[in-house]
Amino acid sequence: MTETTASEPTDGQPPRKPVQLNDVDDYEDLIASHDLVLLEFVTSGCGICGSMEPVLGVVARSAPGVVATVNASLVPDLAAEFDVRSVPTLVVLRDGEEVARFNDGFQPAETLVDALETHASR
Repeated sequence: MTETTASEPTDGQPPRKPVQLNDVDDYEDLIASHDLVLLEFVTSGCGICGSMEPVLGVVARSAPGVVATVNASLVPDLAAEFDVRSVPTLVVLRDGEEVARFNDGFQPAETLVDALETHASR
C-alpha cells in the first residue's frame, strides 16, 4: 500500500488513503488540520498490523476523518503519550481528544467506520 505523509497537501479534505506519521510534528500538524482522526499504532513485523493495511485503506476511502499510521518503535514519544502497550492499537480522536480505542487485535472495517461516523456527528 502506498501511503502519503501528513505533510502532503490535501486541499482541506481528508486524504482517501492512510497517511504515515513519522514524528510528533506530523501528528501535531494532522490534529491541527483535521477534526476527526483514526490513529493506528503498529510495529514492523506485526502480522496483525499487516493484515489491517487493506482494512485501513477501506476505512480511509469510506469514512469521515483521516486515517493515520504510526510506527510505535520509530515514534516512541507519541506511543507513550497514548499509552500504547500492544499493537495494533487504534485510537479515534475528535478535536484532538481520545473518544474511542481499540487495542484488542484485528478490527473489521465496519467497526472502525461506525466509530468514525459516530464521532463525526458529535
